Amino acid sequence: MGLRTPLFDEHHRTGAKIVDFGGWDMPVVYSSIIEEHNATRSGAGLFDVSHMGRLWFKGAGAKNFLEHLLTNRISDLQEGQVRYSLVLNLQGGTRDDVLVYRFGEDYLMVVNASNRLKLIEWFEGIRPSFDVTMTDETTTSAMMAVQGPLALSLLQSLVAARLDQIGYYYSSITTLLGSRAIVSRTGYTGEDGVELIAAPEVIVEAWSKLLDVGREQGVRPAGLGARDTLRIEAGMPLYGHELLESVDPVQAGLGWAVKSKDKDFIGKDALLQKNSERPVRVGLELEGKRIAREGYSVRSGGDEVGAVTSGTLSPTLQKSVAMAFVDPGSRQLGTQLTVDVRGSAVSATVVRLPFYRRAIH
Repeated sequence: MGLRTPLFDEHHRTGAKIVDFGGWDMPVVYSSIIEEHNATRSGAGLFDVSHMGRLWFKGAGAKNFLEHLLTNRISDLQEGQVRYSLVLNLQGGTRDDVLVYRFGEDYLMVVNASNRLKLIEWFEGIRPSFDVTMTDETTTSAMMAVQGPLALSLLQSLVAARLDQIGYYYSSITTLLGSRAIVSRTGYTGEDGVELIAAPEVIVEAWSKLLDVGREQGVRPAGLGARDTLRIEAGMPLYGHELLESVDPVQAGLGWAVKSKDKDFIGKDALLQKNSERPVRVGLELEGKRIAREGYSVRSGGDEVGAVTSGTLSPTLQKSVAMAFVDPGSRQLGTQLTVDVRGSAVSATVVRLPFYRRAIH
């Protein structure tokens, strides 16, 4: 048995299929992945993300500590701003991809569940050189995501802050059902929406109220299965698939989150010395509807040029899509390749990521 989030009883009560994910017992599906996926695209999906690590950094040295750790700039974060960044190892590989929030002189870092303990150990080894304290609030708080075109209107009556006035990748300390909460305009689905951090009992109550109010509008709880198909459509990397200790952010297509010209960070020197011929992440659109699974070989003619990291039959686009790492010579848009799907060579075209982009009204 793994760790359980405060919403575990809710998942169990509604008959969700539970799986181990990063050491946590998490819902992978409630009704069907496609139904939960489509509900998020058309109405709103509720996601339990309490398994994500929540680490607070406080003290006069917190900003400099994070600048030293992270590839992206921290020094110019505005109040409430949220920024995507990466933590690298000494070889320039990716230890994790994270979100960092600034509140005054305090910083919150949200990390992947499977990487939380290794990061805490890593950070503790570095922290004594800075005037900073680190507090892990993962098991003393809870976190949920409300994603989809109805997310803001659905949630507004429960939150004091004006959600439509919170900018994309900004956050606010406000109240949820009258209790202190952090609400951020962030998510992992390609849709508009928010993520909420509050006391466990507050998140449980909010989850229940949102389902009761929104059920007739097509609001559904959504599990890890739909979260995966949604993030693949949105071209978002997942640690353990597109990101690994052996994969650096530049080859993963995340060079925009690396500020190597004007700041120093752990792993920078090794990253700058990387061979330009290393494999790079691309999007693939396959002919037909067979799914390209992780590890499937990608070929050009008779030569293997890469491997699939994630793939799905897109519920939104009704196309078979995948992300893969391929040799640089096969990265150009429009390049014709094949994917070995259980012994069959399925035609595939290199296409631009993301596969899906929501309409902005």
